[in-house]
Amino acid sequence: MTRLQAGSVVDGFVVGPRVHAGAMAELYRVTYDGGRPDPGFPMVMKVPRMGGGEGAENLVGFEVEQQMLQVLEGPHVPRFVAAGDLARLPFLVMEYVEGRTLQSLLDEAAAARQRPAPEAIARWGRAVALAVHSLHQQNAVHQDLKPANVLLRADGRCVLIDFGLSWHAHYPDLLAAEMRPAIGSPAWMAPEQVVGVRGDPRSDLFAIGAMLYELATGELPFGEPVTQGGLRQRLWMDPAPPRALQPACPPWLQEVILHCLEPEAAQRPPSAAHLAFDLAHPEEVDVGTRGQRTTRTPWTQQLRRWIRAAGLQYQPSPQPSERVGEVPIVMAAVPHHETTDAGLYALRQAVKRSLGIRPGARLACVTVVAPGIQDDEAALHRHHGEQLRQWARGLDLHGHQVSFQVLQAEDVAGALLAYARANHVSLMVLGAATHGLALQRWIPTVPARIAAEAPCSVLLVRDAPPLALLGQPAPA
Repeated sequence: MTRLQAGSVVDGFVVGPRVHAGAMAELYRVTYDGGRPDPGFPMVMKVPRMGGGEGAENLVGFEVEQQMLQVLEGPHVPRFVAAGDLARLPFLVMEYVEGRTLQSLLDEAAAARQRPAPEAIARWGRAVALAVHSLHQQNAVHQDLKPANVLLRADGRCVLIDFGLSWHAHYPDLLAAEMRPAIGSPAWMAPEQVVGVRGDPRSDLFAIGAMLYELATGELPFGEPVTQGGLRQRLWMDPAPPRALQPACPPWLQEVILHCLEPEAAQRPPSAAHLAFDLAHPEEVDVGTRGQRTTRTPWTQQLRRWIRAAGLQYQPSPQPSERVGEVPIVMAAVPHHETTDAGLYALRQAVKRSLGIRPGARLACVTVVAPGIQDDEAALHRHHGEQLRQWARGLDLHGHQVSFQVLQAEDVAGALLAYARANHVSLMVLGAATHGLALQRWIPTVPARIAAEAPCSVLLVRDAPPLALLGQPAPA
């Protein structure tokens, strides 16, 4: 390809300095020509390499990325500006995102010969998971997540870039039609991608697990295979447990990482929102033998997996947005005062019904207490946490992850709403207020405010209709 010259004009854009030269494309800073005001953010032009030595996948990938950027929305993808004519000079103009790639953080850790703190790994991983969740909600799967394609802004949010290998449920899969069966970057590619299955959102979770593994250990879980046989090993092999390479890796982090790297997609976290929840609440991660291991899986078990993988038929998953909807995070707002046994029972029954029609859903049991005046806040949390566990003992939680959260806040509704937003809750179940009815006209009750402001569906539960109270005069 011909390198663009700084100062030249291309379809109304003034070309600035080149900021990146990769194997697939080059990036140039650009501005509008003729004094036209910029769109409110810096811009970059991406031009694919199409010389004699480049493969056809460069142009196909360019078409895919052009298609994806025009339909994806939100803060986790660069904003689309314009596209060039494929017959003349193909290019994409998009938002230039200020931030650091995850690869630069890995390089920095390698140079310092020191692994990032588990808290930092969890924070970065959660940011990536939330960005991926946003894609999946829009029926898109990235399919090429790796540290170089993850940008972290100064405010901690993540932006995903390079959608040339991506998949969208509503558009033709040009790559599957025209390219090799295994599409992706070998070090981070999920087992189902190796055998040619595209469009499963859990493939992105595998890639996040591979990135977390490298952050925690400094090594890639499966190396960088260059042959089909090397790629296929991940269909049955487990990587070395992170704690075998870095004993300081906490069991909860290893549990999360190896959960993402399960060979079968169905054994991984149900959604990116579930993964983000675990990384935000490490104390709630259910650590089993997977998180405690310090040795590799025995060869006899690897052999059984190899035999099973030889005959395994991978099936496409439902559309990403449907998959997300099938495994929601359900939040039960459990009061600890101003309630009755009948109210707690009705709330438990409503949660039981909600979980019964949502196999694989995660349950977050949350209560809000006023900031305590006592010194021992840990004792306060233990007391109310145990109350939550007692309330949940009547639920059938088989097949459901569950967590218990005690929040301290004066503003009960505000705390519940903030928790629901931060953890991408899909359904909140809470008791409908039967007190303060005389003031409802002027001061909204907690359920009324939540119903009006919640970022999710809300199910209000009554233990008994408060009709008798409606006709009573307000107390003096």
